[in-house]
Amino acid sequence: MCAPGCQEHLHSRLSRRGFLKAAGAMTALAAAACSPIAPAPPRAPTSFSRAVDLTHTIWPDFPTYFGVSQLQIEVLNVFAESGFNMNNWHIGEHTGTHLDAPFHFSADGWSADAIPVANLVVPLAVVDIRAKAAANADAQLTPDDLLAWEAAHGRIPEGGCVAMLSGWDAFVEQPMFRNVDANGGMHFPGFHAEAAGWLMEERNVVGIAVDTLSLDFGQSADFATHYAWLPTNRWGLENVANLADLPAVGATLVVGGPKILGATGGPSRVIALV
Repeated sequence: MCAPGCQEHLHSRLSRRGFLKAAGAMTALAAAACSPIAPAPPRAPTSFSRAVDLTHTIWPDFPTYFGVSQLQIEVLNVFAESGFNMNNWHIGEHTGTHLDAPFHFSADGWSADAIPVANLVVPLAVVDIRAKAAANADAQLTPDDLLAWEAAHGRIPEGGCVAMLSGWDAFVEQPMFRNVDANGGMHFPGFHAEAAGWLMEERNVVGIAVDTLSLDFGQSADFATHYAWLPTNRWGLENVANLADLPAVGATLVVGGPKILGATGGPSRVIALV
């Protein structure tokens, strides 16, 4: 979610919107959450007939949370002159389709390189809230949505990831993706903190994913979902693409996250095996 300078901006934003009140709510959520999770348990082998790319291509003007470019490409060598092509990248960790590691919003959570690989190849549950999102850009995935999903599809898979399908990936090349109002506020769907809390308390889930810029909805003033979820050594994915091409249940998610020492996350190649 965050770009360089995120921490300073975040602290400023929170102080402007009532940090102490938000901190109290987040503390209550954290107290209700279970203890940090261990590596996911072994799972039976799976088979698949197709692979679906859930990753947006990143370009220098890919939309970002703070509305500034987080990718610059420096050409070092071109084939016509050097016999090979090579670039330097300057890229923010939270750019494009990317992983939020636990360390992103915690003092001592797993950095991206420390997440066990068993927690990055997991069963996927896709919760479709497109109707809600079409009616209200500030829609959030709630515990009621999770209960309705289970009524239709059975229990959320053990050790899996729950993905919010809002349809927002269709807007990635449009201003609607950030959906900024006249006061500078953004409007896009996200996970309600109560849904994150329910998944932590009632189900064994290692990750959540969204097809929007943030795990929290655009109007969030306190990042309650980030602060509840990530410190328990669970991860998040933001700006995921093509969730509509997947079944509600049955796919296996493969998260090709960065293995950079101390990374708070990073652009990732995310694939679903169906």
